[in-house]
Amino acid sequence: MPSEVPVVLISGASSGIGRSTALELAKLKWRLSLSGRNEEAMAAVVKECKKTGATDVTTTVGDLRDDEVAKDFVDHTLQTFGRIDSLVNAAGILVNGTVEDSSLTDYDKQFDVNVRSIIALTKYALPHIIKTKGTIVNVSSVAGTNAFPGVTYYCMSKAALDQFTKCLALEMAPHGVRVNSVNPGVIVSNIHRRAGLDDAQYKAFLEKSKTTHALGRVGEAEEVAKAIKFLVTNE
Repeated sequence: MPSEVPVVLISGASSGIGRSTALELAKLKWRLSLSGRNEEAMAAVVKECKKTGATDVTTTVGDLRDDEVAKDFVDHTLQTFGRIDSLVNAAGILVNGTVEDSSLTDYDKQFDVNVRSIIALTKYALPHIIKTKGTIVNVSSVAGTNAFPGVTYYCMSKAALDQFTKCLALEMAPHGVRVNSVNPGVIVSNIHRRAGLDDAQYKAFLEKSKTTHALGRVGEAEEVAKAIKFLVTNE
């Protein structure tokens, strides 16, 4: 008989919130289908997930801006596990810059990753999630609701993602599919370094961020992952 153990797709699983979410769901022994761009990092996450409790883990390595990679991710999951119960869209990038000093190429890159690739992956997975009356969680940001200087396109992309989440939630409710987002503040991860901050700049950024967060500290990816676990499960 086909296994009834839930299957989750997690994009951006090689680091940050995506990685931590994979580890959280590994504790529940969910079957994991993980996607990321760094093959070496993906292999390390698989090893960690199995050490944490997962027995069934598969991966798709590639850039989800390519529609074929997104489609292959879904197809590979179905071929491996035969079903999809949940989707966690955790892939995302940060492009620094104001409207004045950034290019339209920067804008396209920001929206291709943070919006378009999420829509594409969701479209491919959606018919299968409807079958299982499953769940979708999008990793957004406080930048989707608050404006910040110097990261204009990032803020815009997360605001767009929030609207996508809300509209999709209304469309999917009649099918019994729950759609939510998490909107964390500053989280310790590599996203700011990849956006161009060196170690000293990143350290200064984290110190300054302590003064803008109610708890007097920035967040950890594991904390967000626990919220995602709550949203994808039926707890």
